[in-house]
Amino acid sequence: MKKLVLAYSGGLDTSYCAKYLSQEKGYEVHAVSVNTGGFTAEEKKEIEEKAVKLGVASYTNIEARDTFYKDVVKYLIFGNILKNNTYPLSVSAERIVQAIEIVNYAKKIGAQYIAHGSTGAGNDQVRFDMIFQILAPEIEIITPIRDEQLARQDEIAYLQKNGVDMSWEKAKYSINRGLWGTSVGGEETLTSHRSLPEEAYPSQLEKEGSRQVKLSFRKGELVAIDDKEDTPVNNIELLNSIASAYAIGRDIHVGDTIIGIKGRVGFEAAAPLVIIKAHHTLEKHVLTKWQQHHKEYLANWYGMLLHEGQYLDEVMRNIETFLADTQKNVTGDVFVTLAPYRFVIDGIQSEHDLMNASFGSYGEMNKGWTAEDAKGFIKLNANQNKIYHHVNQNSSEL
Repeated sequence: MKKLVLAYSGGLDTSYCAKYLSQEKGYEVHAVSVNTGGFTAEEKKEIEEKAVKLGVASYTNIEARDTFYKDVVKYLIFGNILKNNTYPLSVSAERIVQAIEIVNYAKKIGAQYIAHGSTGAGNDQVRFDMIFQILAPEIEIITPIRDEQLARQDEIAYLQKNGVDMSWEKAKYSINRGLWGTSVGGEETLTSHRSLPEEAYPSQLEKEGSRQVKLSFRKGELVAIDDKEDTPVNNIELLNSIASAYAIGRDIHVGDTIIGIKGRVGFEAAAPLVIIKAHHTLEKHVLTKWQQHHKEYLANWYGMLLHEGQYLDEVMRNIETFLADTQKNVTGDVFVTLAPYRFVIDGIQSEHDLMNASFGSYGEMNKGWTAEDAKGFIKLNANQNKIYHHVNQNSSEL
């Protein structure tokens, strides 16, 4: 039989692929799910049971949260990356790692084919196909949903006809949970003017009042919450459980898709937004002006290329090296106050804090230079423009 690895989520599209490819096309289907966060033990079991009912040759769930953090999320934090100053790249970042894990598994078992359930109208088809083509050009990519332009009802009818009678009722809101945030799609996000209602978000407001948390960073990584040390992955998950109870991290992102159309998606990313803002504040205290300047545009490029599926371009490794090097002194504590629907960065403590009073306090008094030093500096700083305006003083345009 023709051995095929299917990127399998347990949803309608990938369930159709599992049944159709094995029964109609004669493939030996090996279903694979990649856990980049969001799967509970119960959900893993349910997905496996569905796959078995669909007749796959095998089902595997690959644990990839640590890989996801180490290879991608860490650099999103180092770069304070928010797409269009809004979105922490929750889903796009996950897809890259999932694709790499799937193609590695396909190579491991000697599969000649890889399949996924993406349609022809989204970003994921680009991300999956690019990773597969680059890492395994010898493996053929199979995409039934895209190629046959199947409607949802067509897939359901086929499965029911072939004895697969599961609940395929479409949820009002599509939810994609992961370590680095949860995307939320619904009829409202297909418009340009409607907001998502309260009930669309998976986490509801549970806490009133306010609470301060202390986030401890070491070389840019979140190593402790309220002085309790743990791995960055566990800290992200813990902070998310704390902050999401305040309904923090909700927004709607509007952006340009890879295929050239505008897209709108809701998201809930309590931990990512708090971590990025806290980390950025710490950096503003401990990095130089020019470190921050160059970090900003390189991080923006990193986020854009990641979103576009260009993760395997070697320039990404170059930017990662730069971002990691900037984190040498990004060590300290950040104090954050959480409240319903919002949070505030209160301040930081760090031995690397460049806001050092021994050199002077902004707007107060100077200790490291004289008044004459300041006057000379200002005079020299103005020279270029003084010369320009003197030479061009008769110009009619200012």
